[in-house]
Amino acid sequence: MSRVRTFLLAVLFLCVFCLPLFSATQEFLSVQVKEGQMRSTPSFLGSVMASLAYGDRVELIEDKGAWKRVAIRGGKIKGWVHMSALSTKKIALRAGTADVQTRATSSELALAGKGFNAKVEAEFKNKNKNIDYTWVDRMEMLAVKPDQMHAFLKQGQVNPPEGVAP
Repeated sequence: MSRVRTFLLAVLFLCVFCLPLFSATQEFLSVQVKEGQMRSTPSFLGSVMASLAYGDRVELIEDKGAWKRVAIRGGKIKGWVHMSALSTKKIALRAGTADVQTRATSSELALAGKGFNAKVEAEFKNKNKNIDYTWVDRMEMLAVKPDQMHAFLKQGQVNPPEGVAP
């Protein structure tokens, strides 16, 4: 009877003192866009601190509405990422791993149905030969650098909302 009592006390001790260590699990998110941007402030006007690639895992530190404060590289770099660039799903980039889904979800199919892919675009161009896509193609190639954006905002005297740093 004494051994059972000692065993139960030991299990109780482990549960009370060690369980909180395991329950404080870290939450990780995956980057679900081709190139995500980690910013210094929770704003699209915040300076870019780091670029994140599709499938990168980030540790969630803080949740501020549509913005998530995350850490990368073992907590060495911390910044803000908009939730539209993140997913709670673990994204596996290699075929043959257990995490790879073999079929798309209904929400993924709905999103894909809203945009063009190369095949749909080619079919549309073939059916509508009189439409000139030159300017659409040029706009797709435009990329605005952060320093250009800041100069534009400054010249136009555009101020970010109160409490949000540019």
